[in-house]
Amino acid sequence: MTNAAIIVAAGRGTRAGGALPKQYADLDGKCVLTHTAEAFAHHPDIDLVQIVIHPDDTDACLGACGHLNLLPPVAGGATRQESVLNGLNALSQFTPHSVLIHDAARPFVSNALISRVLQAVEETGGAIPGIAVADTLKRAENGKIGETVDRTGLFGAQTPQGFAFEAIRSAHTDAANHGDMSLTDDAAVAERAGMTVSLVTGDPENRKLTSSHDIDMARKQMSQTRNMSLLDVRVGYGYDVHAFEPGDHVILCGIEIPHDARLKGHSDADVGLHALTDAIYGSLGEGDIGQHFPPSDPQWKGAKSDIFLAAAGRLGAERGGVIGHVDVTLVCERPKIGPHSAAMREEIGRILDLDIGRISVKATTSEQLGFTGREEGIAAHATATVRLPLEEV
Repeated sequence: MTNAAIIVAAGRGTRAGGALPKQYADLDGKCVLTHTAEAFAHHPDIDLVQIVIHPDDTDACLGACGHLNLLPPVAGGATRQESVLNGLNALSQFTPHSVLIHDAARPFVSNALISRVLQAVEETGGAIPGIAVADTLKRAENGKIGETVDRTGLFGAQTPQGFAFEAIRSAHTDAANHGDMSLTDDAAVAERAGMTVSLVTGDPENRKLTSSHDIDMARKQMSQTRNMSLLDVRVGYGYDVHAFEPGDHVILCGIEIPHDARLKGHSDADVGLHALTDAIYGSLGEGDIGQHFPPSDPQWKGAKSDIFLAAAGRLGAERGGVIGHVDVTLVCERPKIGPHSAAMREEIGRILDLDIGRISVKATTSEQLGFTGREEGIAAHATATVRLPLEEV
């Protein structure tokens, strides 16, 4: 038995504002359509996912969903009904048993809701999720209250709306053939054809993003949800030292600074970035920079150290982590670090894609004591605070 899903993403979403339709608006690093498509593509009981798009949005859709195992997108029509029928016709070659039809602008659809609708379709042939109307309803006439509407038995309809495939395709085809294209959802199309449509409990979180305010609120919700999941807080520490050798500049935290010597090392000897890289690897329990980029490997001879730091940052991101803060302390008598610290923070922010407010770079001397006091080299200490999902514990 094959279950399919159609994601309707052909609208232009003009009420949401912005340069792109709302289904391509960014939500926590992914667009709305990506979140929606992943919900269905990752559900164990959904076998086929068909996205219906505006003809101008092919590249945007592939950019959003190209990493998922989906059917090639098909073009929608001038109305939602036309778009759904195009999606149903594209799926007909696979003869699915059931189909769920969902609005792309509902990215918070849950696995549990998808499962509830699928189960109800199996029992009755058609089902939609709904939320009981809680507010008192008023009918207005010319800007004034005309009457209070009895809300008993009234529900707000959501998607996904699910149906036996051949029945809903036939219902949509018949409505189109008779020019009846003013129906507001697929349940209305099914009702017109005399199909039985049952109601399952909807989900208040499964709201449709319509306005720019909706999208802003969704961004805040996703950010808060993600932050709440990152409860495994790690602090890593890194230390590095490099000796001076003849030269005319040093590279510290990615910034070239004129000096009467250079730092000796296999790579560019950026002692600050090396210490910070070790701090991030330490927070992840992943050893040190030498394990990932051995100095014995000739490919790293003279390499820029931003390569090493970026790799450590990517490893954390691949594990679902977020860098909360980094702090670098450079220990040297010369050169003076203060005039360059702002540029160093900006460079670290560029490498790690991190806000400059989460980056600290400072310096101290060793009061002319030890090898740094004798100006034989520079030392660096660094800490990195990284937040990981609880499953990493």
